[in-house]
Amino acid sequence: MTTTTFTPQARRAVRLEQLTIGYNLVEMVIAVAAGLTAGLISLVGFGIDSGIEVAAAAVVLIRLYAEIRGGEPDEVKERRALKFIGLTFFALAVYVTVEGVLHLVEGETPNTSLVGVILVAASVVIMPWLARAKRRAGEALGSRLVIADAAETRLCAWLSVSTLIGLLAFTAFGWTWVDAVAGFVIAGFAVLEGKEAWEGELVEDEDDD
Repeated sequence: MTTTTFTPQARRAVRLEQLTIGYNLVEMVIAVAAGLTAGLISLVGFGIDSGIEVAAAAVVLIRLYAEIRGGEPDEVKERRALKFIGLTFFALAVYVTVEGVLHLVEGETPNTSLVGVILVAASVVIMPWLARAKRRAGEALGSRLVIADAAETRLCAWLSVSTLIGLLAFTAFGWTWVDAVAGFVIAGFAVLEGKEAWEGELVEDEDDD
């Protein structure tokens, strides 16, 4: 990417990344707390995923600042950070899968969580908007980095949809197995996100094909 000053497009991209970090921090705290209280695997997994997204967005923001200011980002440190984030995603996938299997085998019955439903429903609205806004900002700035992060946010939007469906089905019908299945879906998304982080797709050089 060519050296860029803090143009309106650059400032917008930075603000959107900051918003991503702030929103996901709040989402993480509420989701994990509500999930642990209700014993809902899917909600806890959703919250942990939000926390990992904070770390990934922070890496993107640091790289974005370096590019805008004309500095040279530390590729080695960035890729190490992303590999660690990738491992964390894989650990999340293992956690929700094991917990889901245990809940199915032991027949544990979680409680419903109105707070969780409201939180995830808000994400179903906010995350697609944020993904579109970041993609437009990335295209205006000419940054593949921001565009790639927008795709990551879009993936999180689909995760929100699948989690909400699971929570609503459990709340409406009391199907105890729905929470475990929703956790398995989260595990699948976590593997996809972990693969992207491990391969360093968010920090590819502009000269890469």
